[in-house]
Amino acid sequence: MKTSLLVASTVAAAVAGSLVAVAGPAPDPTYKAEKCYGVNVAGKNDCGARGHGCAGESHVAKDPNSWIYVPAGTCTKIEGGNTTPKAS
Repeated sequence: MKTSLLVASTVAAAVAGSLVAVAGPAPDPTYKAEKCYGVNVAGKNDCGARGHGCAGESHVAKDPNSWIYVPAGTCTKIEGGNTTPKAS
C-alpha cells in the first residue's frame, strides 16, 4: 500500500512539474512590430516593468508600464499608446 502511494505521489509531482509555465516576455512576433505601452488589457500584456516583468502579469488595463506588440508605426495611432514607458 505504501508503494502505491509513493508511485502515485511521484507521478503527480511529475505531471505538476510539467504544467508549470516558465514566465517571461512574449516571443517576438513574425511581423515588423514595436512595443506599445499603455494599451494593454488586464492580464493580456506581452511584458512590462515596475511590479512585474512577464507576459500576462499586468493586473490593470492601460498600464503605462506594460506593453504589447503592435504592427510598427501604429502605436501612436492608438489612444493612450506610447512607444516608451511612463517615467516614474
